[in-house]
Amino acid sequence: MDTKIYKISSPDDKSIEEVACLLKDGKLVAIPTETVYGLAANALDGETVKKIFKAKGRPSDNPLIVHISDFSQWKPLVKEIPEKAKRLTEKFWPGPLTIILPKSDVIPSEVSGGLSTVAVRMPSDEIARAIIKAAGVPLAAPSANLSGKPSPTSSKHVIDDMEGKIDAIVDAGECSVGVESTVISLAVNPPRLLRPGGITPEMLTSVLGEIEIDDAVFNKLAENAEAASPGMKYKHYSPDAKVVIIKGDFSEYKSFVEKEAKEKDVALCFEEDKGKLPFIKCVTYGKEKDSFSQAARIFDALREIDEIRAETAFARFPEMTGMGLAVFNRLIRAAGFNIVEV
Repeated sequence: MDTKIYKISSPDDKSIEEVACLLKDGKLVAIPTETVYGLAANALDGETVKKIFKAKGRPSDNPLIVHISDFSQWKPLVKEIPEKAKRLTEKFWPGPLTIILPKSDVIPSEVSGGLSTVAVRMPSDEIARAIIKAAGVPLAAPSANLSGKPSPTSSKHVIDDMEGKIDAIVDAGECSVGVESTVISLAVNPPRLLRPGGITPEMLTSVLGEIEIDDAVFNKLAENAEAASPGMKYKHYSPDAKVVIIKGDFSEYKSFVEKEAKEKDVALCFEEDKGKLPFIKCVTYGKEKDSFSQAARIFDALREIDEIRAETAFARFPEMTGMGLAVFNRLIRAAGFNIVEV
């Protein structure tokens, strides 16, 4: 399959109509969002959505997120929109927040992963919303990468994984947030955070009051448990290299890596650490006290590890508050929950 590349820098670009026509015709197109690049298809067409799973090599029981361009598209997708959902969208939409509610009959089972709920969000990326609007339908769009691999935050990442497998890729530069959207379920009471992201737990509680954080945010999804949200599977976001997370302060981290690292290993560390680890190659993922910079860099860093053919990456442990919880969540899955306390 020939994959066409569209370089688009504005929501007014004339190429958006051509991209929209591909989506209307049942094609797969990788599109930018503020979080990561998504692999988009018509969310109301189950047969078209099946192509997403095939292209990614994604298990069919892993639900997808439906992306909309304005509020009028949301109501037909769900049974009802409760007051809590309205309060969240007034505060955080458009933006990196996905809301799960009981689905209506227009949502195919391919999109919901066989569940009775549907996950919906409105991206803040103007090019993404322009494409959705021009397509005239909501778009199912998981991350535009091979299943299990680090999510793509640039068109280069998408091309590396998807060229020849999908119909088109929209190149709109780097994603600003860098990790997938926060997912909150309002199909349960109290609301449950299923995946942390750019909208932090603290931001959610400021609107909703009490929320629960699902155990799968911190730990492996229980055996035979249903994945209620993307990103809950056991191993995810993983480079080919082995990732080991080292829990301890910098001096403990340094001593451990100095003792254990071999020639082809790397340190997955913070920018401030680079000059303090002269004995090993460093790949950095943001600043130690800036979890937003860590989020923007983490997937790019995981891909860089494979580009330099590292065998093992020894990762520094991020703080688990605010945006740091999202970074931690992605990193533990990339490592397959391989954490060493020192």
